[in-house]
Amino acid sequence: MLITFTFEVHQPHRLYKNINKKGNNLWERYVDTNLNKEVFNKVANKCYIPANELILELIDEYDFKVNYSITGCFIEQCLEFNEYVLDLFKDLVKTGNVELIAETYHHSLSSLYENEEEFIEDIELHKKLYKDVFGVKPKIFRNTELIYNNRIAKISKDLGFEAIFTEGTEKILSWRSPNYLYQSPDGMKILLRNYRLSDDIGFRFSARDWDQYPLTADKYALWLASTPGEVINIYMDYETFGEHHWKESGIFEFLRYLPIEISKHEHLEVVNVNEVVKKLKPRGEIYVHEFATISWADTERDVSAWLGNKMQKISFEKLKEIGEFIKENKDKLKKSEKFDEIYKIYKILQTSDNFYYQCTKGFGDMDVHMYFSHFDSPFDAYASYLNILYDFEYYYIKDEMKKLNNRSDYDSKEKLIVNNDIEIKNINDNNSKECIEKNEEPKDENDKFIIA
Repeated sequence: MLITFTFEVHQPHRLYKNINKKGNNLWERYVDTNLNKEVFNKVANKCYIPANELILELIDEYDFKVNYSITGCFIEQCLEFNEYVLDLFKDLVKTGNVELIAETYHHSLSSLYENEEEFIEDIELHKKLYKDVFGVKPKIFRNTELIYNNRIAKISKDLGFEAIFTEGTEKILSWRSPNYLYQSPDGMKILLRNYRLSDDIGFRFSARDWDQYPLTADKYALWLASTPGEVINIYMDYETFGEHHWKESGIFEFLRYLPIEISKHEHLEVVNVNEVVKKLKPRGEIYVHEFATISWADTERDVSAWLGNKMQKISFEKLKEIGEFIKENKDKLKKSEKFDEIYKIYKILQTSDNFYYQCTKGFGDMDVHMYFSHFDSPFDAYASYLNILYDFEYYYIKDEMKKLNNRSDYDSKEKLIVNNDIEIKNINDNNSKECIEKNEEPKDENDKFIIA
């Protein structure tokens, strides 16, 4: 039995609750840098640094293997707020026991756009980032929040990826097990997350009302060993270690002893995800229509976490409308000094978290949404996001277009005046030349020519 441990590593660029009108540029106007720095460093000290240091030890001592999917937004914040975190990830990659999984650079919902151009662009940006920062070319792809359908699988396959990760939900499996390798109708290999065993750590580890509490490394290893199938893909937020479950819960001790306990079961082998693709053959086909798109979010495991209510849909459609305007006028906007700034903000606005904050589900799911949100309510998140969208559209993008159009009109008029001046001068020069040759006086104003 092959075992994979994959961790999603992401921090969004959180937006201001109220537009900062004193900002010197778009970033300062919309992005709450102080809040992002505070959150990042808090989580870095509680999770990223101790977890990375521990996994480096486990690799050194037990040849442990893990996989990470690290967003572009996260890496940007590493570079801005805490480069030591990024250095640790680089050290992990250098061990050869860590595989990096590609995704969308901005952790965006671009895969849900009708036009695939935006989605492909965000993936290519992420691939380039991995190459620039870590010197690696990822082989496996996982979409934002494991959002998946046949179309997404085909696009990722066309981009050269060998396999794609998604949720092992009964909605697509029915009676089948997630503990096998599958493939899409186009032949893209599919790795499925075992959500029960993943959530035992990710969600239930600290739950004192859980009938399996406390979860120990030996107990968990026994569960893995007794699970039928060919591969168990354990996939969770990296913040599980130290942030979602604090150090006092025993989560780091659990992780420390897990490789030891797994090694006691000879038929268990911890591997990187590309090894699964190499060693196993697909056991069947998974068909997911676009209208039945799945994800790993909430109990529904669909896209309702981001597009489930009217507020989210209005926000999403408005964002797409702005994107279409930018794309249609890209050549002209590129003449503006602010183009790079405008385009970066547009990308940041695509981040899925902006829509996640606007979710209005009840009870358990809503608790999770509010845990991650810096807004007081989904309605505040919606009002803030829409306010930024309209401000961005009318006071910056269209205002910049107006300036460019005015400049273009001015340049055209200037060019016309210059051309007319040249033409008049040429006519006058010719007239003077003819007069000299004929020994005549130059024509006066009544003849509509003026000597330049």
